[in-house]
Amino acid sequence: MNLTVIGCWGAYPEKNEATSGYLVEYSGSKILLDCGSGVLSRLQNHCSLEELDAVVITHTHADHFADVYSLEFAILILMQIGKRKKPLDVYVYGSELERLSFGFPQYVHVHPIHIGEPMKIGTAKLEFSENVHEVPCCAVRLTTEEGKALVYSGDTGYCQSLIELARHADVLLIESSFYEWQRGMMDGHLTAGEAGAIAALANVKQLVLTHFPHYGTLTQLVEEATQHYDGPIHLAYGDMKLSI
Repeated sequence: MNLTVIGCWGAYPEKNEATSGYLVEYSGSKILLDCGSGVLSRLQNHCSLEELDAVVITHTHADHFADVYSLEFAILILMQIGKRKKPLDVYVYGSELERLSFGFPQYVHVHPIHIGEPMKIGTAKLEFSENVHEVPCCAVRLTTEEGKALVYSGDTGYCQSLIELARHADVLLIESSFYEWQRGMMDGHLTAGEAGAIAALANVKQLVLTHFPHYGTLTQLVEEATQHYDGPIHLAYGDMKLSI
């Protein structure tokens, strides 16, 4: 399984970059975890839109969801001109699913995500847990047929459900929206220290911090996570590749 970071910023993208979007490739399948602002353009550096099998949307905040409508039109055009042969499956978590204005169901098949109901995309099993966030949001565990596991946190405050989902994962890709001096100042997001604590309690093999603030020194996030977790820690960056 290979992970490519398409975008890693919270709220809005830095210049020439993107918010949340992560390409996962395994056994011939290519799926995108979240599709935030700037993701669609940068995704095409790593995966043609003809090859993309599915998109998983953890929640309907714009920095995780904004580019999915442009992606819908891309799929429509590619299928109409014969370059893409099959519709795109989009899996969405959240109570707003019924209100989403996907206009072309013959090109984009939208499916709800249900906590406690695993599903398969290609040969991989996907499982979900409920997060602590201001809108319904889920974390995702993707396990390949070889037994490799990637867990992506989505957006969340500190919660036991994420620790349980991430148990013994090969990689935990986790939001790190705040520095430790901001702990307790805002609900629904993690500090770097909390991300490290979750990684330690879940006994994961590697930690990748993402969903960054637009201020401060990002390497400080690694230092703060290290206070709780002694395994390998990486700062995500656009075009980062990790073999799992």
